[in-house]
Formats: sequence, C-alpha cells, structure tokens
Amino acid sequence: MSSIAVTVNILDRDYQISCAPEEEVLLKSAADYLDGKMREIREHGNVIGIDRIAVMAALNIAHEFLQLKPLEEERRSIAQHIAMLRDTVSKAVAAQDVLRDIA
Repeated sequence: MSSIAVTVNILDRDYQISCAPEEEVLLKSAADYLDGKMREIREHGNVIGIDRIAVMAALNIAHEFLQLKPLEEERRSIAQHIAMLRDTVSKAVAAQDVLRDIA
C-alpha cells in the first residue's frame, strides 16, 4: 500500500504525517478539528503549554466520541429492525403474488 506525506497545521505548528492517498481529506479534516479544539482551550486561558492543551483537547474529543457511541449502537439497532421489516414486507408481497397466481 502506498502512502503520501501530508502536512497539517495544528496550533501554528506544521506536522508531516504519512497516510494512504484516499485518507488525505479525512486526515486534514481531523487535523482541522483538533486545531479548533486546541485553540478553544488556549483561548480560555485555563491551560498553559502545548502538551497540556493537547491532552485536554484529546480528553474533550474522547468524551464527545463516547457520548456518540450509544447513538451509533441505537442507529445499528434501528437499521437491523428496518431490515427485518423489509424482509417481512418482501415475504408478504411474495406470498400475495403466489396467492394471486393460484386464484
């Protein structure tokens, strides 16, 4: 698998990161999101030092992710339920077609 070097800017610092070409847009989006979170923390002035800002941003992002997990599980459950309903409807339509052919 080939990889490319992508330069991203986070909190006014450039970082070169290797990634697959098809992942470049997503990587840049993630870097922009992280940059925004770190800037928010720095602007509030409660945290000093890039290391501490990065840790606080990581904790905030992890918290956001963990809050979304139950929603993802609920979405999967709904998708499974919809698939079962589609299957039931398809079987009912097929059964009705058979009955129509008999009559």
